[in-house]
Amino acid sequence: MIRRPDPSLLDLHDALLLDLDGTLMHGAEPIPHAAEAVETARAAGCTVVFATNNASRTPQQAAEHLAVVGIAAQPEEFITSPQVAARLLAARLDAGAKVLVVGGPSLAAQMREVGLSPVDTDSEDVAAVVQGWSPDLDWRRLAEGAYAIRHGAYWMATNVDATLPTERGLAPGNGAMVAALRHATGKEPAVAGKPEPGMFEVAAREHRARRPLIIGDRLDTDIEGAVRAGMESLLVLTGVDGIEEALRAEPIRRPSFILPDLARLTAPFPLPVVDGDRARCGAVSAVWRDGDIAVHGDQDDPRVLRAVLALLREHSAQSAWTGRLHPQPLAARAPAER
Repeated sequence: MIRRPDPSLLDLHDALLLDLDGTLMHGAEPIPHAAEAVETARAAGCTVVFATNNASRTPQQAAEHLAVVGIAAQPEEFITSPQVAARLLAARLDAGAKVLVVGGPSLAAQMREVGLSPVDTDSEDVAAVVQGWSPDLDWRRLAEGAYAIRHGAYWMATNVDATLPTERGLAPGNGAMVAALRHATGKEPAVAGKPEPGMFEVAAREHRARRPLIIGDRLDTDIEGAVRAGMESLLVLTGVDGIEEALRAEPIRRPSFILPDLARLTAPFPLPVVDGDRARCGAVSAVWRDGDIAVHGDQDDPRVLRAVLALLREHSAQSAWTGRLHPQPLAARAPAER
């Protein structure tokens, strides 16, 4: 009997919903293999959507920034947290309502596009505050936001990412600035972007994707948003979170798959098969033993990780895993998948 070849990730999914910072780039520095992966996906007929919480750029500006790191993109391929925030606020507020923008010009532009009136100073008729990351955000603008929130304005954050990956390391993200206003006002904002599922749901619906794959580097935004949207997710190890964090995560932040980067989207991608306490993935396997997991294969082999994640979905579906990994000898090791 001739064994059918394993499908690739691109065979298994009809759309890739890609995070930007930490997944495709670090600031103005490209992440290796990312540009080639995007072009490979397009050539294979897979829809590519860029889903970002970054509120500092319009879709046009984001497309121009991707060009700097070697990735061609069109504005209509983006879904951003400011776009989602603008739609949600437009649905909630009267046309022309004043929205105090605690963020940059691109966030204000999104408010205008949906018929709202962005302002930068508090007044009695400010109906809402929208907050998004900007490199120029200062104390004065934060103070204006605090005044408006305290007098009852509705508060929406584009996202609550604590950090932002840059070419120099992790910098404070919008969540850090949101924390300042939360501490100053005692209030809690509504959140438009990841990990809320709306961004992914809108993108999948607008692009008619039936089997989307969410790809990102953060468990608390990309992966949680995918889980909440009921979509498969891939954690790439090029940004914030790593293998240990992923295996120990609460189920709502547990990825479907883990890969070092985007280099092998077209490579054979065997899926794990679970039989009771054992999961096999290609030539490697993992066994559940009273809360611990014995792995037969290299611990950093993505196939081993897929087998381990499959066991966690089966045996630790309601809580974070607290056991230990136990490497076991593999009589005839197959080359590790990279």
